[in-house]
Amino acid sequence: RHMPGRVILIAAVTVDGYIARHNLEITDWSQDLKLFKDQTMGWPIIMGSNTFKTLANELSGRENIVVSRSDNPGQILSSIKAGKCFVIGGGKTYFRFLKYITDVFITPHPHVFGSGVPLFSGENIPEISLEFERLLEVNKSRGIFQYQYKVKNIFD
Repeated sequence: RHMPGRVILIAAVTVDGYIARHNLEITDWSQDLKLFKDQTMGWPIIMGSNTFKTLANELSGRENIVVSRSDNPGQILSSIKAGKCFVIGGGKTYFRFLKYITDVFITPHPHVFGSGVPLFSGENIPEISLEFERLLEVNKSRGIFQYQYKVKNIFD
């Protein structure tokens, strides 16, 4: 069964680990949209239906794969012919695809929401061991950088 060689979780988060304040929030606070576009252009992107609803329109230049709760993450991934794909949200979708994630591209932003949609929305989130790969500058004056990690291990 074919799987993309890299399944990359990409997210902008608050410093307290939230991706949004509620499930239909339009993320206008995200400083890394240009980087996101550059990184995902030409590659399949996987998102949940709530994330899709927050987009003004489909993200052009990329195969947009919108998944529902009933979809099987393994089957979705095995239908992708590209060498890599990106999982772009939201929290439930990140959680459901967690065991297939090979890389994590995370951009902490200078916000504290206190509550909202956590990066992983689900029960019994496993411990994940990451290996640092690189740091990309997003907005140096605001202290915003993208951290790129390889997934070493996922512990149940």
